[in-house]
Formats: sequence, C-alpha cells, structure tokens
Amino acid sequence: MSKLRKLSFARDLRVISITGDGRCLFRSVVHGACLRSGRSVPKENVIKELADDLRTKVVKELIKRRNETEWFLEGDFETYVSHMQRTHVWGGEPELLMSSHVLKVPITVYMRDKKTNSIKVIAEYGQEYGNENPVSVLYHDYGHYDLIKSPLR
Repeated sequence: MSKLRKLSFARDLRVISITGDGRCLFRSVVHGACLRSGRSVPKENVIKELADDLRTKVVKELIKRRNETEWFLEGDFETYVSHMQRTHVWGGEPELLMSSHVLKVPITVYMRDKKTNSIKVIAEYGQEYGNENPVSVLYHDYGHYDLIKSPLR
C-alpha cells in the first residue's frame, strides 16, 4: 500500500451491495471490471456465472504461480486450492491478487473505520497494470465484499 487515503463514508462513497453467497469477492470484482471497461453491468444470473468463471481462472492462476504464492497460503497448497474451487467458499487476499493478474487490472480494497466514519485503503493489487481507475471493493470485517462504484481517486 503506497499511501493512506481516507474518505468520508457518507459523502464520497457509493456502494453497490453484492449478494453474500460465498462469491461476493468474485462478484464484486467482475461487476467492477464491467464498470471499469465502460460495459453495462450484466443481469444477476450472468454476474454469478462470470464470478464462477473468475474463480476458476483464479484457481488456475494460483496453481500457475505456485512458487510465488504457496508461502502465503494457510495450510497445505493442494488442500487450499481444492477448497477454493468450491463456489460457496469465501475468497480473500490471494484471490484478489490472482484476480488482478487474471483480469490485468488494479484492484483496491477499502475498509470502513467505524471510529471516524471514513474508509481507508487496506490493500492494493495489480499496480503493474496501472493505477488509474482501479476496481474498488469494500471489505467488511465479517468477511463480506461490496463494490465501490464511483472512483475514489
């Protein structure tokens, strides 16, 4: 993370609620990628299919990059990958990093600071694909991701 950015939660933030079915990270990213590219956002059933497709590609990317990713995964690599292939399993940092590689886009993760009612950057992935107009997601501390629609930079 390069620098800390905080924004007012109420004033500067437009959040798109994402279905919490274990695919929320993948749904948020594919929805954001559609917005980033200027395409219209597909219907819910298509977003679900795109999310599942992204998950499949992310798992393949994890396997392809095993030498550089295995060290930061919890537990046995093969078990982790097998578990992550299930559509109801929540994604996290490794999947965000691999999503940036699969889609070749920067992804910025924000989290709400309840004390100040602002949000701050907690992670940035895929900066090698540029810093402009990243896919921005909001991580909730209970394991859910929503999409931040409007650019925050």
